[in-house]
Amino acid sequence: MTNQQSADLNREEGRAAISKVVLVGHCGFDQGSISRAVAAALPGMAIESVHNTAGLDQHAGPDALLLVNRVLDGRFGTSSGVDLITELSNRDVSPRMMLISNYPDAQAKAVQAGALPGFGKNELGLPQTAKKLQAMV
Repeated sequence: MTNQQSADLNREEGRAAISKVVLVGHCGFDQGSISRAVAAALPGMAIESVHNTAGLDQHAGPDALLLVNRVLDGRFGTSSGVDLITELSNRDVSPRMMLISNYPDAQAKAVQAGALPGFGKNELGLPQTAKKLQAMV
């Protein structure tokens, strides 16, 4: 899907354009590498990091893309990124979400729970990861 097709689809679905990427439950080391990959793929995009439910509530609006860690680092009421995706998917207006995990079974569960197809940490520098991110804006 091209960036224009993604933008057209978002408008058709009544979704706001992505104005920020939110890193959810990642440790400091991973935050750095994921932030660099996002900045390279989406220059100028705002990048936020959250480690608790209050921060998530503040940043998880319809204009956000959440990059959710498989095993959450922080205070979210669960340590499971897939469980958090399930919870957020049940909101009246859920944010767009991707799971960050190298495990295909976790990716499949996240998509089943309402996430978009995500990627693993070992895929951060790959062109297809940049294309996945670029398709969101």
